[in-house]
Amino acid sequence: MIAALRPVLRRDLDTLERELALYPDDASLWVAVPGQPTAGGNLALHLAGNLRHFIGATLGGTGYERQRELEFNTTGLSREAVIAEVRRAAAEVEATLAGLDPARLTATYPLEIQGLRLGTEVVLLHLATHLAFHLGQVDYHRRAVTGDRTSAGPLALAPLESR
Repeated sequence: MIAALRPVLRRDLDTLERELALYPDDASLWVAVPGQPTAGGNLALHLAGNLRHFIGATLGGTGYERQRELEFNTTGLSREAVIAEVRRAAAEVEATLAGLDPARLTATYPLEIQGLRLGTEVVLLHLATHLAFHLGQVDYHRRAVTGDRTSAGPLALAPLESR
């Protein structure tokens, strides 16, 4: 499963980076859109923090300490700063999964999540779908703010071929 999950997460994090680069300027990352509760910049920070916490720190021992409130309350960062956070998350995910003992997948995940003790494999699958869900929200936010219909190529299968 690790070999299958790594290219999916890599593809989606690369797509998130492309989405952020498609915003025309830094300010547009933070524009409020009626009916969408979270701006693209905050969604990207949330995804980076989530993956750094649940994969990097918890499974990889990176020492990252999550500040979830800041993921949703920070505004005004540059696209470059947000992209840098996404890149840090991608590097930590890649390093952690590259060194993860496959036997850990069948073990209970080290943290209780929403009052539940789940298997590590289930948590990793959840994290991948969580990333994909919010990646779609970033795409819709960018399109709503800019009117630009350009695609960042979120569902390309070619990046998965290398597994």
